Amino acid sequence: MTISDYASLLVDAGEYSGRNDIAHLFPRFLGLAELKLNRGLRFADMEVVGTVSLVNGEGPVPADFLEAREVKTAAGHPIRAVALQQLTDSYGARSGIPAGYAVVGGNMRVRPVCDQDLTVTYYGKIPALARSNPTNWLLAKAADVYLYALVNEIAIWAKDVDSATAAQQLLSLALSGINIQDERARWGNAQVVVGGPTP
Repeated sequence: MTISDYASLLVDAGEYSGRNDIAHLFPRFLGLAELKLNRGLRFADMEVVGTVSLVNGEGPVPADFLEAREVKTAAGHPIRAVALQQLTDSYGARSGIPAGYAVVGGNMRVRPVCDQDLTVTYYGKIPALARSNPTNWLLAKAADVYLYALVNEIAIWAKDVDSATAAQQLLSLALSGINIQDERARWGNAQVVVGGPTP
């Protein structure tokens, strides 16, 4: 059977773990697995373009925001990430065209202070699987990652060290494979350019 959606993932996880007796807990384990995956994964499929609307130099990041890739002003000029202290020390409360930003809590703070919309390319959270959202890009691309992550959580809950270790090893192999696939998709045709003067 192919893992194609939320229901088939839970069925396979029960079969792989041998723990269909706790199927009612699988959604909770799935949430824990996704939480851990969101901490570590950074793939091209996670990249989202959104808007941060600033008021007095600060605006909320999107709800699914994990990490910024690129931030541009309303005029399309990139601004750089800087440490919060450096942002404050360098610009204070001056107004003007933004030159730097820092993420503080759930907000993006820019300096110099301005009111405008920023275009943000960022890594977004993996859309959570549920009955109401039966599939997402990760399940379609690498169902084995989901399966082993879920089986690992089931084994951890059951305090089954051997099964947890085996599932973690399989998960690591699956993640290694998807990392290679992502790197090839991003950089497969890239050319090496050596900077500086040549003899």
